[in-house]
Amino acid sequence: MSWLDPDDDLDDDFEEFDESSIRARPNPKANRPRTKRRPAHEDAEVGRVLGVDRGRYSVMLDEGADDERIITTTRARELRRTPIVTGDQVRVVGDTSGADGTLARIVGITPRTSLLRRSADDTDQVERVIVANADQMLVVVAAADPEPRPRLVDRYLVAALDAGIRPLLVVTKTDLADPAPFLAHFDGLDLQVFTSAQDEMPTDEIGDALVGHSTVFVGHSGVGKSTLVNELVPSAGRATGHVNQVTGRGRHTSSSTVSLRYENAHGTGWVIDTPGVRSFGLGHVDPANILAAFTELADIAESCPRGCTHLADAPDCALIEAAQAGDLNAAELARLDSLQRLLQTFADKQNSADR
Repeated sequence: MSWLDPDDDLDDDFEEFDESSIRARPNPKANRPRTKRRPAHEDAEVGRVLGVDRGRYSVMLDEGADDERIITTTRARELRRTPIVTGDQVRVVGDTSGADGTLARIVGITPRTSLLRRSADDTDQVERVIVANADQMLVVVAAADPEPRPRLVDRYLVAALDAGIRPLLVVTKTDLADPAPFLAHFDGLDLQVFTSAQDEMPTDEIGDALVGHSTVFVGHSGVGKSTLVNELVPSAGRATGHVNQVTGRGRHTSSSTVSLRYENAHGTGWVIDTPGVRSFGLGHVDPANILAAFTELADIAESCPRGCTHLADAPDCALIEAAQAGDLNAAELARLDSLQRLLQTFADKQNSADR
């Protein structure tokens, strides 16, 4: 039995406290729950990143179509920790007309087919992403002025094969020195080689190798890489420099990575010019992949025991046994020395990490 009188109208007693007409100001930080769900951007257009300049990205849309155009974009906030590099295929929203003063926004990156990277040195775990979606690397080296560096080329080859990129090689300034001794270092490799002199630049032969491909150009400063790019793409306008006669070093004339379209009678391709470098660290590369860059040695190494390090003191190493038996020619011995130097660098790095 309730102590309340069922005939009492309690609501009438509290009419003066009715707050239904009150409008409370919402807390701006708590009026909507945070969510990790992002807009789908189903209307986004996909384009190619041609270059990056101070936080602005040049993107080509509708490549090859009548309304092909280059627009300026920035990255969306959710991509601020994601590297966007030349060669990336990106999803773009906003004003994509390409008109002066317009700015679109990159909201996503399509899956990459390859990613070329380097580190400052072999012990640096921080990767420097150079270019995305390239399928070829053209290594440019001079026969003289500056002197060629075989082991730097070895590092380019390792980085290329680790990224799944086909390497090519062009030797410039062959009018200054015979490139044969340098090229002997790469005998036995599946490597297409071009030679170039001041008055005999094989632009047609190199150009045919570029058609249908996205090719990243790499090389030591001062080897003539920018000169070659300007010959292949006359509208490129890449700055060229000279080699210091005292130090033998070239100037860094290209300061940014940029994609340039190459065209000839057989088709089109993409030339990706990169700044010249004096070192190419491989701290990001898995040491197990390095041997793949030395094709002729990899075949011999198949007879090595499981877990062989291929270092100079490795027991029962088939490579060392072949060298001691005289089964390797001079070029292969030089390649073995280069391989062991690279592997020793990684071994020393691992030993330092274990201490």
